[in-house]
Amino acid sequence: MSQTAMPHTDNAQADNDLPGSPLEKILHSARALGLLPANAQPPADPGRPWPVVLLTLLGAWLAALPVLAIFALFAGRWLLDGAGTYVVGTLALAGAVALLRVQGLALFLEQIAIPALFTGGWLLGFALVRDGPHLLAAATLLLITLAVAAAVPQHWLRTLLGGAAAGLWAWTVGATWHHLHRSIDITILWGALHVALLTWVGLLVLQHRALGQQNRLAVALEPLACGWVVAVLCGLAQLSGMTFMLAGVLGGSGGLWEPGNHTTGSGASSLVSVNQVGSVALVLSAGWVAQRAWPALRQPQAAALLGVLAVLGFFMPTLGAALLALAITGTTQRWRQAAVAALAAAWMVGSFYYQLAWPLATKAMVLAGCGAVLGLLAWTALRPASRAPLPDHGADAGSATATAEATAPRIATWALVLGLACTLLVANGGIAQKEHTIAQGRKVFVPLAPVDPRSLMQGDYMRLNFQLPAERITYEELAWGQRPHAVGTLDERGVVQWLRIDLAEAPLQAGEMRFALTPRDGQWTLVTDAWYFREGDATRWEAAKFGEFRVEPDGKALLVGLADAQLRGIAP
Repeated sequence: MSQTAMPHTDNAQADNDLPGSPLEKILHSARALGLLPANAQPPADPGRPWPVVLLTLLGAWLAALPVLAIFALFAGRWLLDGAGTYVVGTLALAGAVALLRVQGLALFLEQIAIPALFTGGWLLGFALVRDGPHLLAAATLLLITLAVAAAVPQHWLRTLLGGAAAGLWAWTVGATWHHLHRSIDITILWGALHVALLTWVGLLVLQHRALGQQNRLAVALEPLACGWVVAVLCGLAQLSGMTFMLAGVLGGSGGLWEPGNHTTGSGASSLVSVNQVGSVALVLSAGWVAQRAWPALRQPQAAALLGVLAVLGFFMPTLGAALLALAITGTTQRWRQAAVAALAAAWMVGSFYYQLAWPLATKAMVLAGCGAVLGLLAWTALRPASRAPLPDHGADAGSATATAEATAPRIATWALVLGLACTLLVANGGIAQKEHTIAQGRKVFVPLAPVDPRSLMQGDYMRLNFQLPAERITYEELAWGQRPHAVGTLDERGVVQWLRIDLAEAPLQAGEMRFALTPRDGQWTLVTDAWYFREGDATRWEAAKFGEFRVEPDGKALLVGLADAQLRGIAP
C-alpha cells in the first residue's frame, strides 16, 4: 500500500517545487494526469482595467433597458395576455444565448445580451405560471434554465443560472407534494431545500466521475454547482429566520419555525421529528466527511465536538444541511463556498434565540450546556500533553523547542481568559445599563392596541401591539442609522397621550416626553413586540391592557411589565 502511495507524494512534492504561479502548477499536474491535453495553456489575460469593465457594463445596461421598455410599451396587451408572451420570450432567450455563444464576443455586446436573456426567461416564466399549474411551470422553467446553463460559455453566468436552477428544483419538489397531498407547510419547504442540497451532492459526485473521461462536463458542472449550493444555503438561512441581534436593527423574529406555522395533530409532531432527525443525520454525515478527509480529526475531542453540533442540529432543523455543505466544500478546498456555508451556519445558530417553538428556558439551557462543553474541550486542548523526550540535536535547538511548546499554550490560555472577560464585561454592562433605566427612568403606561386573537398567545409568548401616533413612517424619510421618536404627554394616571412622530429630534415643549422607536417586521414599535412568560401562565396575561415602561430623558425606554385596565401590575 505504501509503495503505491509514495509516487503520488513524490509527484505532489515535485509539483510544489516547480517554478511559476499556482495556476501553472495546477495545469502541470492536470497535464501529467491526462486531464488536459499536453499543449494546454492558461487563458490569456484580456488586460482590461476594472474601471473600463465597469463603465462598459453600465453603458451596455443603460443602452439595453430603454430598448426593452419601449418594445414592451408598443407591444401592449399582446405581450402580456396572449401567445405573444411565449413568442417574444422564446425569441429573446434564443437570441441572447446565440449572441453569448459567439467566440471573442465584445464585452459591450455580451452585456447587452444579458438583459435580453433575463427578459426572455421572465416572460416565459410569467406565461407558464399564468396558463398552467405551478408544477408544470416549475419543471419547465427548470429544464429551460439547465439548457441555457449548458449552452452559454460564461462561467459567472452559469453560476447565476445554477442558483436559479436550485430554486426552481426546490419549487418543483414543493409543487409536487402540493399536487399529491393538496397541502403544504414549513416541513415541506424544509424537505424541498434538503432535496436540493442532496441534488448538489449528486452533482459533485457526477463531476468527480466525469474527470478524466468527460472533462468538459466536469468543468461545466463546477460553476453550476457553486451557484446551486449558495442558493440552497441562502434559502435555509431564510427559513431559519432572523439571526441574533440583527432582528433589533432590521426587524423580524423567529422566521417560520414558530408555533402555529406547523400543521396540527398527531401528524405534525412526527413531521417535526423528521426535521430534527434529518438535521442530526446530516450533522453526523458532515463529521464523517470531515474525518475521512482529515485524519487529524479522528480523536475524542473531535467526537465530542461532533456531539455538541448534533445536539444543536436537533434543536435547529436547518443547521445540519449547512454543516454538511461546510464539510464538503472545506474538504474539497472550495474555500469561498465554505465561507458562505460557515456564515449560513452561524446565522442559523443565532436565529435559535428567536425560535418560538422552544421555551426560553430550554433555549438558554441548550446554549449554556453546549457552551460549557465547548469551553471544556478548549481547556483540554490547551493543556500541555506529555511527550516522549526528543533526541539531543543540540542544546540551543532543544531549548528553543521547549520554549515554544511552553509559550503557545500559555498564550492560548490568556487569549481564552481575555475573551471570557470581554464577554462578561459586555453582558454585565448591558445588565447595569438596564438596571439604571429601571431605577432612574420615569414610570409610563402605554395602551395596548387590539391584536388578532389568533396571534395574541403562542405558547410562552405574547405578541404586543402598542398604540402609537397615527403618522406613517417610511424608511426613505430616515437617514442611515436614524430612528424616529414618538412624542407625547402623560395624564394624571401616568398614561401616555400621543402627540406626533418626531424625525428631526426637535426641542420638546413643556410636559412632553420623547420615546425612541424600534423596527419590527417592517414597522416601528415601542421597544419590543413580544412578552415572554412561563408555560401555563397564558390566562394570567390575557388581562393585560397597558405596557409598563421606564423611560429616560433621552427617550430610551425599557418594558418592565404589563398592567390591567386599572393599571395594576400583573405579577409574573
